[in-house]
Amino acid sequence: QVQLVESGGGLVQPGGSLRLSCAASDIIFSSYYMGWYRQAPGKQRELVAIILPGLNTNYGDSVKGRFTNSRDNAKNTVHLQMNSLRPEDTAVYYCKANYGGKVYWGQGTQVTVSS
Repeated sequence: QVQLVESGGGLVQPGGSLRLSCAASDIIFSSYYMGWYRQAPGKQRELVAIILPGLNTNYGDSVKGRFTNSRDNAKNTVHLQMNSLRPEDTAVYYCKANYGGKVYWGQGTQVTVSS
């Protein structure tokens, strides 16, 4: 059974950093597009970053220059390094894997940026 398990969320002060991880199981990880999305209360889910099998990465406009997405195909893991966090980054962050019409989501991890 395919599983995506996120970790690394928590409470951080504005300007701080967090590193999220998403561990995948039971997929050919290296073939999958791996993405991070987030959803704040009352808002639609939005793209944060996506990393392709060839390591090209795209970012949402609001996080460019602050977040870095990376993947470790040997460990079936994708990471999201989040720096210079702002209160508006507060949301539940979800990991997504998709390839060949198959789409999988993680359960989400809460990130709260507050003083």
